[in-house]
Amino acid sequence: MNKKISVLCIIASGCLWGTLGIFVRDFSEYGISSMTVVFLRSVLTALFTMGAMALFRRDELKIKLRHLWIFAGMGLLSIVFFNFCYFTAVTLMPLSAAAILLYTSPVFVMLLSALFFKERITRRKLLSAGIAIIGLVLVTGVIGDAAAITPSGILYGLGSAFGYALYSIFSRAAINRGYSALTVTGWAFTFSALFSAAAADMNALGNMLAVKPSMGIYAAVFAIVASVLPYLLYSLGLKGTDNSTAAVIASVEPVAATLFGMILYGEIPSLSAAAGIILVISALAVSVCEGPAAKDTQTDC
Repeated sequence: MNKKISVLCIIASGCLWGTLGIFVRDFSEYGISSMTVVFLRSVLTALFTMGAMALFRRDELKIKLRHLWIFAGMGLLSIVFFNFCYFTAVTLMPLSAAAILLYTSPVFVMLLSALFFKERITRRKLLSAGIAIIGLVLVTGVIGDAAAITPSGILYGLGSAFGYALYSIFSRAAINRGYSALTVTGWAFTFSALFSAAAADMNALGNMLAVKPSMGIYAAVFAIVASVLPYLLYSLGLKGTDNSTAAVIASVEPVAATLFGMILYGEIPSLSAAAGIILVISALAVSVCEGPAAKDTQTDC
């Protein structure tokens, strides 16, 4: 895939992920817990993607048994574990601090990609990751909340970053084995739905639909906008760029969330947050200027 198109796909995925907070706020008004949202998101995403393959691309439904670990790992570690760690971190420390720890994920992606896919760790990659993290510190205002950061919060925050980073790693492993973005997304969320079912509050979901049936349509929109489309776009984007670059580009997500907050809730960012947005966009530009992505070695093990 052309690199420019890949970059646009990843930017679009980050912007769509930035809408997640809007939907979570609305669901929370009906007593839907964070992990129940994860289950709802996973089930609906799996239904949409698996249904699309069953109707239009039946051959893409097939995966090899020896590759099952990739999709199970994505569902358990890249989605359920990531969400569990992030939601726990949010309860232990300020949201800004949890967000910063989450977006150290490009560092994990860089290291894991070098280990498993032999991607080079270049000065440009290190520079772009560093600029992005500094920008995110300013966007979230974490400096003023430093006293509220706890050791357990740091562990869960770094755990969320590690889980978030693993999505790129597992996706690359699946793509290198010839699987499409639709197959990757469909099977990852199928396993995520299975693993998160035990933590879901089915009664709360039933009560929400009883009180306001139209929330069923809203849930479908949520799954398409905040899950199906961004995960498909991100997986497509990985076909034309390396993991480390994609991870930095995806850090546009909190910037998008900040802009959505301005537009929908009148949440005007401070001067430091505005400076942080500029830095994150600068990091994106530095990352995009990286040379052509190295070709990954096709493997089938």
